[in-house]
Amino acid sequence: MAQSASKTVSIGVSPQAIAKDDMTDFGDFASTEDEEIELDEFAESWEKYDRKVTPSVFYPICLGEILNERYLIEHKLGSGGFSTVWMALDLQENKDVAVKVLRTGDCGGIELRIQDEIVQSVQDSTRMSAAKQLLKALEALHNAGIVHRDLSERNCLWGMAPLHNLSRTAKYELLTRPLKRAIQDVELWKPGELVRPIRVPETLRTEDFYLADFSLAMKVGDPVAQPGDPPLCFCSPERLHGEAPSFACDMWSYMVNFVELYQGGRPFHDGYIGGVLTTITARLGPLPERWKGSYIYDDCLDSWYDQNRTPDKNNTLATGLARYRPDADPAERELVLSIMQKVFLYSPEERLTATQLLADSSFKALMARYGC
Repeated sequence: MAQSASKTVSIGVSPQAIAKDDMTDFGDFASTEDEEIELDEFAESWEKYDRKVTPSVFYPICLGEILNERYLIEHKLGSGGFSTVWMALDLQENKDVAVKVLRTGDCGGIELRIQDEIVQSVQDSTRMSAAKQLLKALEALHNAGIVHRDLSERNCLWGMAPLHNLSRTAKYELLTRPLKRAIQDVELWKPGELVRPIRVPETLRTEDFYLADFSLAMKVGDPVAQPGDPPLCFCSPERLHGEAPSFACDMWSYMVNFVELYQGGRPFHDGYIGGVLTTITARLGPLPERWKGSYIYDDCLDSWYDQNRTPDKNNTLATGLARYRPDADPAERELVLSIMQKVFLYSPEERLTATQLLADSSFKALMARYGC
């Protein structure tokens, strides 16, 4: 996956959009069945605002609302298990910012403490390819004693060209107009809206790559205050057997992201009987027998721990590489396979650390091929 050293971002909007900024225009309310379905698919569930369903609820927000007498909420960036994230105009600095609004509960104090640790300990990543930038960011976190715990594609973000000088109308033309619906059937203490997140066009993407969302992050040695794991396709096997979060867990998740960046598809999938561990064991062989009986979900298969089982020769990491990247020459695929085999190991102690992988000869040779 070659990356250019720099990229010129062209922003194309109509002159009318640049000139116009209607202070009453904050998107459109859903008016058709298709739009209602779209909101159901892409916005968070209304139940996350309902105290009858969960004691820790999201804070209801409406587009056009001003938070802290400073941040004008203009669009939705996304949501997760613990927060909603909004695109806002900083009225004091006159620039676009992301505003993360945490759900009620005690998770905010934990994340703020981790953010303070990051500010004090972690330097900005060098501008390189996405895979290398992500690994350097992870190395910086680990050197600061922080385990991310949720290193999945939803928290690995491409940069976006700044839109500070554009009107809201122009921003909506580029990012799609907000589609929204008032939150109903929930007893709220203030109005709120469900909003479809922005859609960022390829023309606005920069070559910067960021590691985000530290809501599950923790210092090594601290008790796990916030339960949670990355999506199953990114989760290390030992976490699925109840072992504590570690740097090695982050490295497994990193390697899933690395493979997806390189070949355009994940190395392991969860659409099979037994989920992701079925494809992991098909590619890597049986899980350690000592893990049998400690799987944290109900769909455990005895075959995962069968020590006489051998990997499927037609469904290995190497065959996946050949299928996804037939354009890559054999030498390059050998480099990538070598990198994967140094991290996709069942024993966490045997996986390369972020620092070791950055210094690994195969990783350095692959990065050199792509000019980074």
